[in-house]
Amino acid sequence: MITRRSLFAGGVSLGLSAALGATPVRAAARRAPLSGLFTLGVASGEPTHDGVVLWTRLAKDPIALDGFGGLPDRPVPVQWQLAKDENFRHVVRRGAEVARRAAAHSVHVELDGLDPGAEYFYRFKAGGELSPVGRTLTAPAPGTRGRPLNLSFTSCADYQTGWFTPYRRMAEDQPDLIAFLGDYIYEYGDYKYPVRDQAGGECLDLAGYRVRHAQHKADPESQLAHAIAPWVVVWDDHDIENAWAGDVPEQPDPPFLKRRAEAFQAYYENMPLRRAQKPAQKPDGAALKLYRSIRWGEVANLHLLDTRQYRDLYACTGKSGTVGPDCLDRFEPNRTILGRDQEAWLDDRLKRSRATWDLLGQQVFLMEMDWTNGEGKGYSNEGWDGYVASRNRLTAAIDAYRRNAVVLTGDVHSHWAGEVKRDHQDPGSKSVAVELVTTSVTSAGNGLDEYPNTQVLLEENPHVKFFNGRRGYVRTRLTQQEMKVEFRSLSRVTEPYAPAYTSGSFVIEPGRPALNPA
Repeated sequence: MITRRSLFAGGVSLGLSAALGATPVRAAARRAPLSGLFTLGVASGEPTHDGVVLWTRLAKDPIALDGFGGLPDRPVPVQWQLAKDENFRHVVRRGAEVARRAAAHSVHVELDGLDPGAEYFYRFKAGGELSPVGRTLTAPAPGTRGRPLNLSFTSCADYQTGWFTPYRRMAEDQPDLIAFLGDYIYEYGDYKYPVRDQAGGECLDLAGYRVRHAQHKADPESQLAHAIAPWVVVWDDHDIENAWAGDVPEQPDPPFLKRRAEAFQAYYENMPLRRAQKPAQKPDGAALKLYRSIRWGEVANLHLLDTRQYRDLYACTGKSGTVGPDCLDRFEPNRTILGRDQEAWLDDRLKRSRATWDLLGQQVFLMEMDWTNGEGKGYSNEGWDGYVASRNRLTAAIDAYRRNAVVLTGDVHSHWAGEVKRDHQDPGSKSVAVELVTTSVTSAGNGLDEYPNTQVLLEENPHVKFFNGRRGYVRTRLTQQEMKVEFRSLSRVTEPYAPAYTSGSFVIEPGRPALNPA
């Protein structure tokens, strides 16, 4: 049976030879895991029309429990190269950084002045060792309308519940951009019957979060996906603690703000983020501003939202869960899931947008969802149903500014697609956006294509048009004329190397916020 709670519960390396050139970066030949300093691979992210961030983190022993990757307390010089070709015959930029113990020997290289809409290849060198090669892209120049965006997105990678094969399948598509929409790690301790053993117990401090991130980055399928295209990331709850809301933890936890600050620090260290996004230490705990926009010419703007750090506490109960229609707190006009500053920022971005598509990358169901089968209704107070006024302010902006809005959502460990209404409380309300919900990488195990109550849920939520309960990702292709959507599913993740198949496909047209069968 599908219930909201059940939805929320729970070897290829790109390493090249020392000469770097014996195998192209796109190759999928099986190789032994990396050894030496670059056991965590490479990544890039945050593309602009003239720049990108290059990332690596040095570690000889990724799961050393002190979180320092088996490296001594001394700085390590790291050289980097950027080239037009994967064999580095045409190097266009080079430089050096210092990997320091205070940042877990991570390196963030921010580049600008690059060609717009260009493909580049990059690598690092430290201690006489060369890293794997990564591929990255810059966005098209402002005003460019002819360059499509091939975007893939996913969420929820629980190391213990499966193999990261969806990362491999996503990498094989060679997208232009990968968006990860939350729960990159899980903070939980050991499960009773894991598919794979994780290092360390529950993440409670900086060392614990660093080890968990390192184990994910050391996974060969993860390295393949990170090296094939630039990433943009936002967090959800498990990146810090299950069901946290602003300054409030799920369980009484006096040092929560310290724990949150250390989780933020580890998140920054292990992601290809810009220095401007580095956590700022404040008296009431760290802050890390993750909401931002990625512009892809005039084809699309991807607005990445943070629905955790600034939200009001959960309606009615104060705890994440399902509430009935008698929970009137959901409709309180001042309640917000984004916080006032982020709401104003997003409104301004939508008002000023001239792109064909405005994509909203975020974490929890935006469209209304009745999770109770049969008589009665039940709504998640963790999703936007717990913040109805906040949702209505957003849908009003989309409608007023006549934006072609598509909401990209993670969190629930299954594929969904539906239409967002201007006001879900009005039965005659028009659709103003489409919502595409990606399944998980591994969370909740293999899943099923359809559950016994799938059809009941779809009938009771007629604005929802599609469901699939397997693991996987969503791939899309955006042009001026249309947005093509394919929900990619895998039959299993409890064993590695399952093939991916398309469980649902749709086309969205500008000016028509509806899902059309492909």
